[in-house]
This record gives sequence, C-alpha cells and structure tokens, in this order.
Amino acid sequence: MRTTRSTQALLAVLLLALATAACGSGKRQGIRSPELATILRVENQTTLDMTIYAMRSDQRIRLGTAYALGSTTFQIPRHLVFGVGRLRFLADPIGSDRTELSEEIAFAPGDEIIMTIPPM
Repeated sequence: MRTTRSTQALLAVLLLALATAACGSGKRQGIRSPELATILRVENQTTLDMTIYAMRSDQRIRLGTAYALGSTTFQIPRHLVFGVGRLRFLADPIGSDRTELSEEIAFAPGDEIIMTIPPM
C-alpha cells in the first residue's frame, strides 16, 4: 500500500490530537485528587437549632448552624484536615445551655462524618 503526503500529514495531525487529549485529561485528574473535601453531616433530631463547632485541642472552629429536625452538611476547613486527623465536634443549642460534645473521631481527607444529635 502506497501512502501519499496528504495521508501522512492527516495521520500526523490525528496522532498529535490524540496525544494532546491524553495529556490534558491526566492533568485535570491530578488537580482534583489532592483536594478531596471532608464532610460533616449533622442529623439534628432536636427542636432547637444548633451551632456546630470543630474542636482541636482547646480551639473551637465554628462550622455553622444545624437547623432543628433536619440534616445539614458542612465542609471541614482544609487546614484541619491533613493525613489521618482527629477532631471532636461540639453542638451548642441556640436558646439552651445544654451542649453536646462528640467523642474524638478519626478521619481522612474525603471522608464523610455523620453526627446524630438525638432528641433531648
């Protein structure tokens, strides 16, 4: 089989396009993987809204409000997530002085932590 210069040029362009597409998709995947979000899902079964904090040593970091009788999702700040981390979570009810403190929880980047606050 005899190839002409135009056929060779077309093959070269197709190979270049395939090589470029393969390189581009690998780069996009590499950007996403190290930045996995770690999620805290709070299932609040009480009739009070709760302010949720992440606790690291003596430091309280406010994550937001978990509304009464609902499920709320928070993204744990990246500066608290490195390797296998350990945090406690504090639920401070709005309009009451009875706080709930979780046990220390181990997690890794990309995990979803579920915290259930039972009815009082």
